[in-house]
Amino acid sequence: MVDDRRGGADGRPKRRSTAPGRPNNAGSGGARSSGAPRRAGADRPRRPEPRQRAEDRAGEDTARPLSGPPIPPSIEAKQLAPDVRSELMTLDKSTADTVARHLVAAGELIDEDPEAALAHAQAARSRSGRIAAIREAVGIAAYHCGDWAQALSEFRAARRMGSKSQLLPLIADCERGVGRPERAIELARSPEAAQLTGDDADEMRIVAAGARADLGHLDQALAVLTSPAPDPSRTGSTAARLFYAYAETLLALGRADDALQWFIHAAAADLDGVTDAEDRVGELA
Repeated sequence: MVDDRRGGADGRPKRRSTAPGRPNNAGSGGARSSGAPRRAGADRPRRPEPRQRAEDRAGEDTARPLSGPPIPPSIEAKQLAPDVRSELMTLDKSTADTVARHLVAAGELIDEDPEAALAHAQAARSRSGRIAAIREAVGIAAYHCGDWAQALSEFRAARRMGSKSQLLPLIADCERGVGRPERAIELARSPEAAQLTGDDADEMRIVAAGARADLGHLDQALAVLTSPAPDPSRTGSTAARLFYAYAETLLALGRADDALQWFIHAAAADLDGVTDAEDRVGELA
């Protein structure tokens, strides 16, 4: 099976994409600190879908004392991205500052320790679970932990609350993660997906191709990735993942020489180390 999730069908650890774009907009600690579909390996964990539709009330049990991991003293609320801070204006100042600091901590930890990032995001949610940016932050952290069900629940909640981020590729990827590739394909065919442009459109293509591959339809996966044809002169995280997915699909189809060339393109495009393309080149060369 082809696995485009993060750069390796064998599940070997890779560096996470460096706070790129779609929730991505705060390398210094925003709720939207990273959002390109992660595609994390064939051995991704699967956890049960939360039964409650009380997703929108998650973390608001007032009978429980508020808690959370300690926040490093060096982290300040003002480090949070301005657009996210503006969503916290409905909270009292003390709560808003605490929530902001937890979100900053989550953004700083997401690459190296996603479990710790998730704990901080959940601590923010426990103080206010009705703000889109907070639910999105929990979703992103859960996504990087491979908890596809929780991530899916949080992204859906964020969308209902009016999230301004483009979450559709992430939602589709989570549908793959919980074992529903057909649903991911439906989302990729939706009118909303047809409106995607640029990197967002490419991310959806990667997810759609992966879903096709999950079903064993490798020729269809290849068709998705080649319409339009990938441009090997591109650089950046999304281009690297796109080229990598293309190479993996070619390899699964027995076209090793072509796959090697696209792993080379992926390595050249991968300025932030989001894939293991260089390793794959070494294996195939």
